[in-house]
Amino acid sequence: MTSCLLPQGVDVLERGWLSSNTVILHGANPAEGAAIVDTGYATHASQTLALVAATLRPRETVRLIANTHLHSDHCGGNAALVDVYHCPILTPPGDFQAAERWDEQALTFAATGQRCARFIPTGKLLPGERLRHGGLAWEIHAAPGHDPHSVMLYEPQSGTLISADALWERGFGIVFPELDGCAAFDEVDATLKLIKRLAPRVIIPGHGAPFWGIDEALRVAHSRLKYFRENPPRHAASATKALTVFHVLEVSVVLEPELINWLCATPIIQTTHATFFREVPLEEWARTLLNDLLASETLKVQQSADGRLIHVS
Repeated sequence: MTSCLLPQGVDVLERGWLSSNTVILHGANPAEGAAIVDTGYATHASQTLALVAATLRPRETVRLIANTHLHSDHCGGNAALVDVYHCPILTPPGDFQAAERWDEQALTFAATGQRCARFIPTGKLLPGERLRHGGLAWEIHAAPGHDPHSVMLYEPQSGTLISADALWERGFGIVFPELDGCAAFDEVDATLKLIKRLAPRVIIPGHGAPFWGIDEALRVAHSRLKYFRENPPRHAASATKALTVFHVLEVSVVLEPELINWLCATPIIQTTHATFFREVPLEEWARTLLNDLLASETLKVQQSADGRLIHVS
């Protein structure tokens, strides 16, 4: 998708919520190639390849991949793209060594019960520096909160911000450190204040369509942050529900007992339960979360010969 709001030479591939947006920064000429920012989830790797191939200009190849952070829904297509285009991968410096040695614990893939094909990073997106491509110079800004190592890319000429999960049109991503009992709401607040200072004219979020007019988005984000700060268990429950929906999106349909087992066996959900809800048995708490998702019709249930099937509405 291309928007008239975006600078010339920037395309945004927006998909379902399971995969992050993929941003293609075209080169000034075919020889320079394209830079790709974020590559979606592993399940959609073949779709990512097809979309990138269809969006590249004649005789244009891929010069590099840049990841705003290394959550599985933002880097799951890295390996497939490198297999085809043999390009380098740039990551935030805080994740670089963990990706080099492929430490799935440090990279959160194991903790969240998500998948990502192994890739090897070859360079770093250093905050304070610029990613120069296609005649544009994208400022690299640290954006901790959702992830302690996340970065954003800002192009000052057009006022375009690639915000990843630091700011969506209606909020921001899960504040993962908080689920481990590590204070990070202040970092979310600092990142939102940074966005206000940058005053972008158009925002390309990690999920959802590009939008403009940051005042309302920041108002919603600050309101959401205040709500979570006043009662951290609300954030923990909301985050667990989001992870549950993500899992159901990935598997498409799952028997209710299998979903409960997944919830009870996933490390980050076990930690969240132990930190915020230990007074309720884990399985009982998991069933309450699932019932809340069914009551809100975020998830739906249908009866089958094998039992109750859970799927996304």
